[in-house]
Amino acid sequence: ASSYKRRGLGPHRGRLNIQSGTEDGDIYDGAWCAQYKDKKQWLEVDAQRLTRFTGVILQGRNSIWSWDMVYTYKVQFSNDSLVWKSSMNGTEEAIFEGNQDTETPVLALFNTSTVARYIRINPQTWYQNGTEGDICLRAEVLGCALPDPNNIYTWQTEPTESKDKLDFRHHNYKEMRTLMKSVNEECPDITRIYSIGKSYTGLKLYVMEISDNPGKHELGEPEFRYVAGMHGNEVLGRELLLNLMQYMCKEYKRGDQRIVRLVKETRIHLLPSMNPDGYEMAFKKGSELAGWALGRYSYEGIDMNHNFADLNSVMWTAIELETDRSKLINHYFPIPEQYTSEEAFVASETRAVINWMQNIPFVLSANLHGGELVVTYPYDMTRDWAPREHTPTADESFFRWLATAYASTNQVMSNPDRRPCHNKDFLRYNNIINGADWHNVPGSMNDFSYLHTNCFEVTVELSCDKFPHASELPIEWENNRESLLVYMEQVHRGIKGVVRDKDTEAGIADAIIKVDDIDHHIRSAGDGDYWRLLNPGEYRVTASAEGYLPSSRTCQVMYDHYPTICDFRLTKIPKQRLKEMLAKGGKLPKDLQLRLHQLRLRKLRVTTKTLNQRRAAAAAAAAARKAKKV
Repeated sequence: ASSYKRRGLGPHRGRLNIQSGTEDGDIYDGAWCAQYKDKKQWLEVDAQRLTRFTGVILQGRNSIWSWDMVYTYKVQFSNDSLVWKSSMNGTEEAIFEGNQDTETPVLALFNTSTVARYIRINPQTWYQNGTEGDICLRAEVLGCALPDPNNIYTWQTEPTESKDKLDFRHHNYKEMRTLMKSVNEECPDITRIYSIGKSYTGLKLYVMEISDNPGKHELGEPEFRYVAGMHGNEVLGRELLLNLMQYMCKEYKRGDQRIVRLVKETRIHLLPSMNPDGYEMAFKKGSELAGWALGRYSYEGIDMNHNFADLNSVMWTAIELETDRSKLINHYFPIPEQYTSEEAFVASETRAVINWMQNIPFVLSANLHGGELVVTYPYDMTRDWAPREHTPTADESFFRWLATAYASTNQVMSNPDRRPCHNKDFLRYNNIINGADWHNVPGSMNDFSYLHTNCFEVTVELSCDKFPHASELPIEWENNRESLLVYMEQVHRGIKGVVRDKDTEAGIADAIIKVDDIDHHIRSAGDGDYWRLLNPGEYRVTASAEGYLPSSRTCQVMYDHYPTICDFRLTKIPKQRLKEMLAKGGKLPKDLQLRLHQLRLRKLRVTTKTLNQRRAAAAAAAAARKAKKV
C-alpha cells in the first residue's frame, strides 16, 4: 500500500470480510487504512502472473470503535509496477461507486477487462467525520489467471486440482437433492436418504446414510454423524459432505479397503444442510456479495449455534447446591420443561436435530462451520459467563485428541506458513482450542450433545472465507479429504461391548457405564450395546442397571484403530428376580433358592446379634439397679 496507519491496519488487513479484534485496544482492525488522507493513497495487489481483471468488490472498515468507508475510487493497472494505466470510461478515467455503509459488499465491473499483473485501488472520496475519517477499505479483486507463454512447464504454476472426479460446484436445495439421489442410485446397497424434519419454510432436512446395512442399527456398530450448514452462509461444509458421499460411493465400488472397512464397521450419517433457508438466501447473492452475516440465521432470525438447551447451567447449579456429590448425575441431563414447550423460541430445525439425536445412539460427531481455521472442543460455554475462559470437560484429553486428529491432517491448518484468518493466530495453539477459551457460546450443539446424549462432538472451522468461490472447491476438498476420513475413524477408539442379563442373555438398555477417574458416564443403547471413547491406557470400568447388581472389570485400550471389547453380564438383584418368578407362577431356580437361603441366614444372624445385644444391655441395667438397692 501507499501507506498504512499501523501494523494492525496494514495492507494484509484489506481482504474482503476480514474481521476486527473484539477487545478494546486490539491492534488488529478489519481493513487497510492509509496513514494520510489524500487522493494519492492506494492499495495494490500483485497477481504474480498475467491476469484478465474484470472487477473489484469493496467493503468499509469492520471495527467496534471506528466507522470508515470509501465512497468513490479509481482503478489502475500495470505490468511492471512502474508504469500505470487507468481504467477508462470512454475518454475519461472511470470513477467507481464504493460503499455507503461499512459491511455491504459493493461490486464494480470494468467496462473493458484488462490484462495486467498488478492492480491498484485509488480512493477518491471517503467518509469524513471532521478530522476523524480515515481512508479504509476491504477488497476482493475479480479476474482470470492467464497461462504464461514463457513457461513450458505450465503444470508447475497451475493451481492443484483434485484428482477425484466429483461434482465441484455450489448446489442450491434442488441441486443438492438431485445429487444425493444420484449417489443413492449409484450405490443403492450402501446408501439411504431420509429426512429428519423440515425447515421453517418447509424445506426437508435430508440425511445421507452410508452403511453396509442401511436403515438399521447393528449390534456393536457405532453411529457417526457430520452436520454442516448450521449457519446457512458457511457453505464449504455442505459441499464437502456432498463430495464425501460421492467419494465414498465411488471408492467402495472400486474396492478401496479403507472405505470398505469404514462402511462395513460404521453407520455414517451426513446432514449437509441444517439451515437450508439461510443457505438459499446466501446462494442467491453469490459467494462474493453474500457478506459476513447474510444467511447465517434461520428464517426466523435464530442463531442455531445458541439455540440448544443450556444444560451447562443446569449442571453447574446442581453442583453448587448438592452437598452429596454421589447424588449428582454427570450424564444425560434432561431437557428443561420450558425449553420443550411450543411457545419456546426454538427453531424447527433445532427441534428436528434434537429428536434425531434422541432416536439414534450417536457416538461421535463433528459440526462443520466456516470463517476461521481451527477445531474447537467442549465446553463452549464458560461457567461464570465470562467472555472467554478455558472450561474443560471430564474428557478433556480425549477431546484434544479428536481436535488434533482433524487439525493435524488438514493441509491448510497444518501449514506453518499460513497467515491468520482474522485477528487471532490459532497456529500458536496447534489449530485447536477449547471453545469457551475462544468465545462464550451458551446453548451450543457440542455441549448439548455431550451432556444430553452419549455423543462426543467438536466444531470444525473449515476456511477463512465462509463462502469460497466455486473454483476453490477442488482445492478445499484436497485440503479436507484426509481429515474427514481420519476423524470418522476415531469412532473406533476406546472400548465397546454389550451389557446383558446373565440369565436370559438379553441386552440391557440404559445401563450406565462408569470409568473410574473420569466423571462422565454413558448409557447403553436399546440392544444393550455401548461405546466409550477413550485414549490408550488401563481403565477400571463398572456397568450398572436398575434391578441389577453392578459389575466391574479392568479394560485395556491399545493404540490400534480397533476398540477393546469389554462385555458385561449383570445378575438381577434377588428381590427383583423373586418378584418376576412369582408373578409368572414359576418355581425358583436352585441358584436363587441358595441366594435367598444365604440372605435369610445373614438376616437371622444380624437379628440374633441385635437381640443378644439388647438382652445383655437389659441384664446389665437390672444388675446395676439391684446393686444400687443393696
